[in-house]
Amino acid sequence: MSKERESKPRGVFEKKPGSGIWWIQYFDAEGHRHRERVGRKSSAITLYQKRRTEVVEGKKLPILRNVVVITFDEIAKDALEYSRSHKISFEDDEDRMNYVLEEFGGRPVDSIRPNEIERWLSRMTRQVGKERVPLKPATLNRYRALLSLVFRIAVQNGKAHSNPARLVRPRRENNAVIRYLLPEEERRLRAVALDDCPHHLPELDLALNTGMRQGEQYNLTWEHIDFERRLITIPRSKHGDPRYIELNDTAIAALRTAQSQANDSPHVFLNCYGQKLSKPREWFEAAVKKAGIQRFTWHCLRHTFASRLVMAGVDLRTVQELMGHKTIQMTCRYAHLAPKHRLAAVQRLCDTEMAQETGATTTATGPF
Repeated sequence: MSKERESKPRGVFEKKPGSGIWWIQYFDAEGHRHRERVGRKSSAITLYQKRRTEVVEGKKLPILRNVVVITFDEIAKDALEYSRSHKISFEDDEDRMNYVLEEFGGRPVDSIRPNEIERWLSRMTRQVGKERVPLKPATLNRYRALLSLVFRIAVQNGKAHSNPARLVRPRRENNAVIRYLLPEEERRLRAVALDDCPHHLPELDLALNTGMRQGEQYNLTWEHIDFERRLITIPRSKHGDPRYIELNDTAIAALRTAQSQANDSPHVFLNCYGQKLSKPREWFEAAVKKAGIQRFTWHCLRHTFASRLVMAGVDLRTVQELMGHKTIQMTCRYAHLAPKHRLAAVQRLCDTEMAQETGATTTATGPF
């Protein structure tokens, strides 16, 4: 068999050679010819084999000839357009979609099953040094959420019949452990940044002194900063509402330094080429590794901001407002970092016992 024959399986063809869009052609039990537009060659081969099996088993086939099969690529494009218009985390969705398309791109939409999504998530890994390690549950849940968004938009648009991602159980995330930057770790990180990438030090200072989310910080433009009122306005926060961030002296100094490096750009943080910096990945991960800091991500800087506030005696309600948490439950994760306040609370029992032993009278409003 010739190589050309091997590369073009029976029943699978490109209507326009070189287009990369593959079709299938098959005949039903009555001898009627059917053609369907699929997409990728591998997906076309899979669908052709499925249709042949359905013919043998006598199953009902698509009524129309030349049926245009909607592929995952098409509904993924729709979802990204929605994300661009409605989500501040659009760039994260765009990055993750590249990996999703590697797995499901070209597949007919209604051929994707929940168990396939589950198996794909289970085998996803990332490179860490010389090894590949499984993705964390929180990261896997972000991919699951993206797939669910893709199918939800497709169902709304009449391009899919169901949302298989909804049937995939989310991973259990461990939010109990709060990883924050210790003073010695910060010293080492600053030393590395000062030597290797001093241009990025204002980003570190602003994160540590405002607790801004990564998307909020790296989408920041100068029009959103009021130096006189010492205030940053986030037009649309994670929860959809505007958010206001107060600036202390260190944050003001960091922004002034960034301003001197801005070169008339509307964006606050730029890369070494003077272009908008969308993420800190290009410098932060390398700096953390060189500083010898283990299990530390950019989001841990946000934990550090909250943790230091609580340890300085700031009440949880104020920390909630500064963090932009929608509920106090999120902020209560940091409550254990206020040992002095908890000790003062239980110490009141001793004070009460002592007052009773000395014969002081206690009422609902206190001793008198």
